[in-house]
Amino acid sequence: MLNWWKESVFYEIYMPSFKDSNGDGIGDFGGIVEKLDYLKQLGVNAIWLTPFYKSPKVDNGYDISDYCSVDADYGTMQDFEQFIVEAHKRDIKVIADMVLNHTSTEHEWFKESQKSKDNPYRDYYIWRDEPNNYESFFSGSAWEYDDKTKQYYYHKFAKEQADLNWTNPKVMEETKKILKFWLDKGVDGFRFDVINFLTCEGITSDNPSEDGKQLHKYDINQNGILKTITEICSFVKSFGDKFLVGEIGSDKLDILTQYQNQNILDVVFNFNLGSKPRFDSEEIFNELVQMNKSMTGLPTLFFSSHDMSRHMSRFGETKRDVGRAKAIASLMMTAVGVPFLFEGDELGMTDLISASIDEMNDIQGVTNYKTALAKGKTPDEALVIANDSSRDKSRSPIQWDNSGNAGFTTGKPWLKVNENYREVNIQAELLKSDSLLNTYIKLIKLRKTEEVLSYGRYTNLSFKAGLLQFTRSYQGSEIIVYINFDKDAEIELPSKPYRVLYGEEKKTLLKNESLIIKCLR
Repeated sequence: MLNWWKESVFYEIYMPSFKDSNGDGIGDFGGIVEKLDYLKQLGVNAIWLTPFYKSPKVDNGYDISDYCSVDADYGTMQDFEQFIVEAHKRDIKVIADMVLNHTSTEHEWFKESQKSKDNPYRDYYIWRDEPNNYESFFSGSAWEYDDKTKQYYYHKFAKEQADLNWTNPKVMEETKKILKFWLDKGVDGFRFDVINFLTCEGITSDNPSEDGKQLHKYDINQNGILKTITEICSFVKSFGDKFLVGEIGSDKLDILTQYQNQNILDVVFNFNLGSKPRFDSEEIFNELVQMNKSMTGLPTLFFSSHDMSRHMSRFGETKRDVGRAKAIASLMMTAVGVPFLFEGDELGMTDLISASIDEMNDIQGVTNYKTALAKGKTPDEALVIANDSSRDKSRSPIQWDNSGNAGFTTGKPWLKVNENYREVNIQAELLKSDSLLNTYIKLIKLRKTEEVLSYGRYTNLSFKAGLLQFTRSYQGSEIIVYINFDKDAEIELPSKPYRVLYGEEKKTLLKNESLIIKCLR
């Protein structure tokens, strides 16, 4: 099927937290295979895997030490190959997370690079006698001094994540070999991590600062970045109908749009919609309008990921606002765009908060904790800052049932399980007809059944006092969606014949109720 991704609902699997099959407390490919039938029941038809390559896991796998191997924590290459076979048997596509901005300092390329200034691999990375003012996105300097050769190497993230030098053509050659390796293994595309961060122009001017905070002006979106990414994408697409999604570090739609068209990335993540810190129905509507107006191709639809707080915690008026979560589910499955669920969204999982720094795993949170202490904060104050920035909050193990450790593992999980698993778990949610999980099952089935929800554009998009309404049309088919986010609202149903696809037919929708109807010819 050409452009299969346009008809897909993606499900992000955070590898160590999805399902453990061998009792070591870490999710693995055997565990994913065990739960493929669950994903089929949910209705998703594409999986996005976070990194599963060999890694010391300073940044939970986003620090790769061998691109063409499977980390032992997740299984073997044979386990991966069996997973691909089993997923494809169920008509589930698989895209793999690929990190091309940096490698682990444990990668053989970097180890060679460290040996001498004239080593053949030296120019795979960025070395300087003196650092400029670039700051790491994890706080502190982006430069680390290396005693072996008396120079500094560049790292946008942790010091164990050395940036690749994309001015060196050999880096592109190596990248193509890596991508081909996994394409030959059967993956259906890639999610490219921080892909607009590639250093393809070298180290240029110092970054400016504003109100004491550095602005990342010259270290991302460098001149030549579009040419570099286009070459990568063209190579992947030479293998057939593959899907490419990019994580672009920008909140400007005009920049995001540059990276998305038929010759480059298929879609990019738009965090303007996805990462809103609190719920505001009018802001969500405005983002839909702007995406529809400004973005070429299809936008992405997501509200949670492994890098941010779960939207159940950000958007709820209560600890677990199921009504609002159902309204968000209605939006994700009916709006124009490609939906991406993060594991546990369908369950309504909430954020995990660390009670002490010893419970925290994420390098970003731990680094901010140390920085806060260095600036004179108390341990309690530093822990608040660490929890705020830590990505552990969304990475707690999936709550499969109400048994020990939520049925995730017979051993101790790599990260603490959320404490509400005895009441909130997949086993219990499946048994309740009106649960959030069963709501997702109904809505995903509806999206897959009605072609207009994959291909139809907006013919009407309006908002009034918390009531979002839009019409999507495609090849004579027309669906009208009403989502009432706020107080009770009257709706105007069409005078022409229609059929209710979801929700209860009535003229007044209660708060967080949705109604989806199909106009009859």
